[in-house]
Amino acid sequence: MTNLYNKHAVLASEGWSWGCHAPEFAPLMAGALVIFCCAWWWWDLKFTKINPPLPPGPLGLPIIGNLPFIKPELHRYFSDLSRIYGPVFKLRMGRVLAIVINSPSLANEVLKAQDAIFANRDVPASAVVGTFGGLNILWRPNGPRWNQLRKLVICEIMSKQSLDACYVLRQREVRRMVKEIHGKVGSSVNIYKQLSATALRVMTSTLWGDDPSQDLIEFRKRLDEIIVTFAAPNVSDLFPILAPFDLQGIESKAKEQVSWFYGVFESMIKNRRNIRDDGKEKEKISKDFMQQLLELHWRGDEKNSLSINEVKALLLDLMVAGTDTVPTTVEWAMTELLRHRDKMTKLVKELDMVVGNQNTVEDSHIPQLVYLDAVIKETLRLHPVAPLLIPHVPSETTVIGGFTVPKGCTVFINVWVIQRDPELWDDPLRFQPERFLEADINYRGNNFGFFPFGSGRRMCVGVSLAEKMMALLLGSLVHSFEWGLSEGTKPSLEDKFGIFLKKTESLVAIPVARLPNLEQYH
Repeated sequence: MTNLYNKHAVLASEGWSWGCHAPEFAPLMAGALVIFCCAWWWWDLKFTKINPPLPPGPLGLPIIGNLPFIKPELHRYFSDLSRIYGPVFKLRMGRVLAIVINSPSLANEVLKAQDAIFANRDVPASAVVGTFGGLNILWRPNGPRWNQLRKLVICEIMSKQSLDACYVLRQREVRRMVKEIHGKVGSSVNIYKQLSATALRVMTSTLWGDDPSQDLIEFRKRLDEIIVTFAAPNVSDLFPILAPFDLQGIESKAKEQVSWFYGVFESMIKNRRNIRDDGKEKEKISKDFMQQLLELHWRGDEKNSLSINEVKALLLDLMVAGTDTVPTTVEWAMTELLRHRDKMTKLVKELDMVVGNQNTVEDSHIPQLVYLDAVIKETLRLHPVAPLLIPHVPSETTVIGGFTVPKGCTVFINVWVIQRDPELWDDPLRFQPERFLEADINYRGNNFGFFPFGSGRRMCVGVSLAEKMMALLLGSLVHSFEWGLSEGTKPSLEDKFGIFLKKTESLVAIPVARLPNLEQYH
């Protein structure tokens, strides 16, 4: 998944040169320059005299706006600008007008009070070709069909019953991870690589069960390629008038890449259909997500079923979303625990008390592991996976914080800075999981001091699965091993902005087995 702010970050950090294409694009660019200058003049004239006015913001250049001045770490850059221009400000990024929200009260206005108005997305051109025009949950416009689709996924696919049915698949891959790490006891382990491989196996097992024909190394490579393509700076997004020309070939590249995934999905769907036609589905098909999606497709009624293209778009959505967000968060949690040994000791004590040293961490233990839950929440407070969430687009012109927010602009919610607000949190930069033991705060987006998965109708639909996976992975790592660092080293907290807020340097730690029975590592 990606969105417009990823392209801005790459653009700011890497630059954008047309030199190698100058001869072939010169006539087109000259004509476009004239059109853009006229459009820019009309745009400024249109919004100069509106009342209330647009939010304040830094001055930009004609045509390209603020693009040359944007710093690559957008979450920090927006935080700096908010100290100058206030809790809501504007930027112009090419033809895109961006409005940035940096306070909990204004986030509440956008995501709750005016949720229906801000319920659309800013869809990158490359994502449109990758989801049959936006048939997945992430990019589909707000409306009756989107509501039906969201309800089906939450009530059918992400229900407690469905997640419990897939538990054995998740647990098997987590135990496999523990076994692999046990084979590396005493040596350095790249935590993110280990978690990423496990998350990929968990997602593929959860999505379509056991399928030995799938090469997971190829899957990982293809996923990385499609994420890079979606994140590439695209002139079609910054200047929509040029979108039909696909000047950089990004849309065609994205179409080629997603076609590979859809080919794989079609093959597996065909196999499921053949088994169903043979009347053997109850014997041979596990209740994985693909089976549940196909059963929704086979219902046949328009209101409560999915088209086959929607099934494929959702499968890709789940693959991309589930294979990076969870390992990223767990790596951050391990980093904080290794920096705060007293918190690690407290978590180990809870795991020994609830799970015991003769057992392994199971889903049934998670509700009792309250400190583990607090550690994960505090990690997401300080290191939200999507620091600006996914941008919203208002369906009509409205007013936020006393300023006009025009229809069709792009609205960013800087959850990274909001969750570090000293007016909301004591000593906000300190890693202190205990703060979540003292207050009943969940992931449902009702508290606008903590909403790492968003809020309102556009809140992430996979929260329940992510919550289970994060707890199972982190709990298993800490319960099964003692973790150390190379002498004289301390894990860095430096982050890098991108599709997900990852560590600049991957965490490398040394495991030592702490459970008494060898069978617990198999």
